[in-house]
Amino acid sequence: MAGQPWDASYQDGPPAWDFGGPQPAVVQAASRFTGPVLDAGCGTGENALHVASLGLPVLGIDVAETALALAREKAAARGLKAEFAYADALHLDRLGRSFQTVLDCGLFHTFDADERQEYVASLAAVTQPGATLYILCFRDAGPTSGPHPLTQAALEAPFTTAWSVITVTPTEIRANLPHTTTAPAWLATIRRTT
Repeated sequence: MAGQPWDASYQDGPPAWDFGGPQPAVVQAASRFTGPVLDAGCGTGENALHVASLGLPVLGIDVAETALALAREKAAARGLKAEFAYADALHLDRLGRSFQTVLDCGLFHTFDADERQEYVASLAAVTQPGATLYILCFRDAGPTSGPHPLTQAALEAPFTTAWSVITVTPTEIRANLPHTTTAPAWLATIRRTT
């Protein structure tokens, strides 16, 4: 059932968070990515396709089948080698794979506090010490904040064990929101330690 509401978001045109390109903050961070890369909650694949264009192996996962179909079409049309698969981010162990870099653009802030703890445990199942997680999520910064904005403390809270928060930097997320085309965001760099 978890995938159905997300899938519906893609059936009547692009959702607010899909503006037809990779997030500028992700493009900037991607120069530090090493492969293989997991794009958790990849949507229609723009960020994963940018990673693929850099020559890195990338797997984009989502629970929205419509978004995954669009991502595969884009990859074929652009001649890019990227994998897209249906998977639940709270059960990444089912992938049976390991990643050096994990990108989370707009997924983390959709979880409540308990789910964020579960998600971090799920991430541990597909990473080894030294792996790096990049999270781009909405920041609590007043009336222009996107939906489900987080404080820096809420972003960092689930990463007290087996992870080290390296940086949390204020930035923006591009989106087609009713009141703005950009919203305040955090870009966090978090390293797996044990």
